[in-house]
Amino acid sequence: VDETFMDSILNKHYIKNQVIQLTPDIDGMKADVVIVFQFPSKERREIREKKIHNILHQKIRNTRTLRINTSSLQLSGCGKRVTPTIINRIVGGEIAPKSAWPWQASLQHNNVHQCGGTLISNTWLVTAAHCFKNYPSIRGWTVSFGITINPPLMKRNIKKIIVHERYLFPAREYDIAVVQISPKVTFSDDIRRICLPDATDYFPPTSTVYITGFGALLHGGESQNELRQASVEIISNEICRQPQVYGKDITFGMFCAGFLEGMYDACRGDSGGPLVIKDYKDTWYLLGIVSWGDNCGRVNKPGVYTQITYYRKWIKSKTGL
Repeated sequence: VDETFMDSILNKHYIKNQVIQLTPDIDGMKADVVIVFQFPSKERREIREKKIHNILHQKIRNTRTLRINTSSLQLSGCGKRVTPTIINRIVGGEIAPKSAWPWQASLQHNNVHQCGGTLISNTWLVTAAHCFKNYPSIRGWTVSFGITINPPLMKRNIKKIIVHERYLFPAREYDIAVVQISPKVTFSDDIRRICLPDATDYFPPTSTVYITGFGALLHGGESQNELRQASVEIISNEICRQPQVYGKDITFGMFCAGFLEGMYDACRGDSGGPLVIKDYKDTWYLLGIVSWGDNCGRVNKPGVYTQITYYRKWIKSKTGL
């Protein structure tokens, strides 16, 4: 499909294609494929569709057997999902739909939710170091996936916990850890890995980002059984370091996200979970880890996140990713 449109008159409009479902057919397998284009709004829809149909028809007519790159059919690519993003604006958020955030994990000690985590491969998660301050050994820890804690879609044991060697509670710097799970997860529409940004990537203030978690809906509340979602904005360090916000508490490897007027924020139980962003090709990247804040959803007290780009080399040194 890539070759078909990249070698056509629509090459400047073609964005991507993705297999979203495979079903058995009489002659083998039937593949449902979503093909994404970007056209100027002034061009009429029926004209656009006719161009696309003509190119596909010509390709199929000239091909005896379609050549299929089997690796493209495996649901192993990072940052892809099947559910579109529709969020009004987990404090003040809403319940997440099925398959919306397939990299979200729940870290549990003795089957009680403690923190969120983010799947970055079929064996590794990223989370916050402070999640393990009370229970540093792997004993009693498990990881579950899916949009509910009970029942879980899938559960895994924790094989290894690597907390940043310079993390020292109650300090807030170096609040990052990676977790190895066993056995490996099998990717599906509901369980996928997210992409990691490069260390040099930059995401400007006011960018729209998304937070998810099973945390409390208000300060002092209990964790939730259903995954919730909210959209927030990156706040510049210049603003976040103002005295009425967090002042000098914002140091290296941290950034703020939310709204100074409050309302939408991460809360207790969301710690360790993801703050993510998507690019123009609808590929999702992990920008931050829920780290700390002053209560939940307070005015001038947005959430503070561990900055993934700052610790990108550390993640690679521990996981090879």
